[in-house]
Amino acid sequence: MFNNAQTCGACFEIKCAPEAGPNCKPGQPSLIVTATNLCPPNFAQSADDGGWCNPPREHFDIDQPAFLQIAEYKAGIVPVQYRRVPCNKKGGIKFTITGNPYFTLVLVWNVGGAGDVTDVQVKGDNEVKWTPMTRNWGQKWQTNVKLVGESLTFRVRASDGRSSTSWHVAPKDWQFGQTYQGKNFK
Repeated sequence: MFNNAQTCGACFEIKCAPEAGPNCKPGQPSLIVTATNLCPPNFAQSADDGGWCNPPREHFDIDQPAFLQIAEYKAGIVPVQYRRVPCNKKGGIKFTITGNPYFTLVLVWNVGGAGDVTDVQVKGDNEVKWTPMTRNWGQKWQTNVKLVGESLTFRVRASDGRSSTSWHVAPKDWQFGQTYQGKNFK
């Protein structure tokens, strides 16, 4: 479902499926979740008995407080209906920069609209051209271009084709391990 982690960041509306019967909360309430990681498969077990994350099975693993919004605690595992929905995020796109002076890894998160990112480019203030970043995993993007000491501008393209450019979002004295906030999709 997460397209080898490429759909991380997308938002889904989930509700308890009618076949769950009395395990569903009355009125069929729904909740909105953001896909944040990949559920690890367990090929030693069948998909119907503990191998909930085994391909091609689709699976949402949600915490108990969220689960209790749509189903009764006694249910444990319930069939759900889901659909992709736009992500409504507060604040701007966030860029968490890690790595070292020779390898920059940027987690791009809090993305509104489509939520999932398909392309990231970075431009230091000393650069004339944009540098494409490559996907490391999920919404972590990397480059081997040395960027220390330059203010950084990021251009983010979401899966719906829209782009957002956050100019000089990280100042010249940015540090590894810090998060910077840019311009978000509406």
